[in-house]
Amino acid sequence: MAIISTADELFDSDVYVDLGHTLRIPLHLKCEGFNFAGSVKLRAAASMISSAVRLGLIDDHSTLVESSSGNLGVALSVVAAARSLRFVCVTDPKCNPATVKLMRALGSEVVVADRPDADGSYLTARKTLVRDLCARNPGYVWLNQYENPANWLAHYENTAPLIAKHFPDLDVLFIGAGTGGTLNGCANWFRDNRPGVRIVAVDTVGSVNFRMPAGPRHLPGLGASEPMPLVEASEVDHIVRVHERDTVRMCRRLARHGFLLGGSTGTVVSGAARWLQQHDPGATLTSVAISADMGDRYIETVYDDAWVRSTYGDLDKEQEESNG
Repeated sequence: MAIISTADELFDSDVYVDLGHTLRIPLHLKCEGFNFAGSVKLRAAASMISSAVRLGLIDDHSTLVESSSGNLGVALSVVAAARSLRFVCVTDPKCNPATVKLMRALGSEVVVADRPDADGSYLTARKTLVRDLCARNPGYVWLNQYENPANWLAHYENTAPLIAKHFPDLDVLFIGAGTGGTLNGCANWFRDNRPGVRIVAVDTVGSVNFRMPAGPRHLPGLGASEPMPLVEASEVDHIVRVHERDTVRMCRRLARHGFLLGGSTGTVVSGAARWLQQHDPGATLTSVAISADMGDRYIETVYDDAWVRSTYGDLDKEQEESNG
């Protein structure tokens, strides 16, 4: 039994879904969404804020500010509310409407960078707005998830060793590549402690992570429109890139079995399934994938038929044609 006093104390539920039972994928899915932030980002949010307090960067009069496309913004909203801190999230039009409502319900201010930069990057526009807010408001403190070591240390010190504890015979770990905090922390821990475990990074097509070409992306979460300082190809053994269409298909496939999971999770599971089919046809490897988020925030996007058709076309017809 877990008894907590504040919303930012609950991190890990130790829940793993055996996808071999329902989807015939030899993969255990570590569900990180069973906390009050609904995602793996709660670890990073609590770590960055605690670190800033220890370093004397923030006090009771500070206002936290961060750029986020969704999950980290909600996580910081939860931690800020639990610790009676003010928080401003700078996001963009790709942020799920439900996520914006959640942050505001938790007492955070949400500012939308509604115009991309000259290269079409909302990320650059968000960071420019964050710097402008900090320059105009002396009490504002940017946590800077993109370069903050407390981001990846949260997963080095907690996420990775927990997975290793439950899976002492682990062969492969699949991790989504976004800002790189989860990937960097877990990859470094296994390199230092269990170097025989293969780390597979799963990214979305259109992301420039790993020096890949930029392209249109519609789902928040994984991927980046500019290189992330915490993402290094040398830290991983394999890289799998997933089209957003396949993300949507996998999310809906999981939902048909009662697992309503988020876009980041759909991407990672889709990439892991493809990698395992190619590299482990006999299903002899022990494999785990990190499920970053739940699906409730994607009801108006991934799980909305009209949105999917307007964004990607008729995926059912496309699937039939590819199978035919």
